[in-house]
Amino acid sequence: MRVATETAQTLDRGLRLLRLVADTPAGLSMTEAAQHLGVGRAVVYRLVAALTEHGMVRRDRAGRLRLGAGVLQLARRAQPLIADAALPALRRLAEAVGATAHLTIADGGEAYALAVVEPSWTQFHVAYRAGSRHPLEAGAAGKAILAGRSGNFGAVSTSGELQAGAFGVAAAVPGVEGLEASVGVVALTALDPVSVPSQVAGAALAVAESLH
Repeated sequence: MRVATETAQTLDRGLRLLRLVADTPAGLSMTEAAQHLGVGRAVVYRLVAALTEHGMVRRDRAGRLRLGAGVLQLARRAQPLIADAALPALRRLAEAVGATAHLTIADGGEAYALAVVEPSWTQFHVAYRAGSRHPLEAGAAGKAILAGRSGNFGAVSTSGELQAGAFGVAAAVPGVEGLEASVGVVALTALDPVSVPSQVAGAALAVAESLH
């Protein structure tokens, strides 16, 4: 029982350290890590050694702790699972609004279209490619993610910011730990300012529920 308790404690500290490094873009010194975790430097050295061995953490030239490539590999493997979970809500949204629906995630300073669903019954709609990228500061999808960072999960509307003549509405996905994402629609004509924002926000909530 004691061994199991110590193992669980070590795992907890390792995960807390990994999250701490992820939340510190400028990197973290060993001393800073020890202070934040409330443990000695020797404990941090052991945790770092294990995380480094698995590629989760690395030390830069200044000796500061940063995320390793292993974290990116895990994130890439998780992306298809997130997309699959979001597809039912995206399909319902695309059919209800008659516009191309998408799930977009934050990837560094860019908005990355992870999943896209086109409506089946419209004669014309926007062909929006999964894998498309654009700055977070431009377009409804990116702006919704930025709004979500400040706790605003209401719908954001834009016009012509990414493509002339295109209209977008998006809302951040609320309450999913570690995921910065938005659900939105894009169309070639103006979207109903009364019904569409609430439909988009509802779809974002449905995606959040599917990921819990």
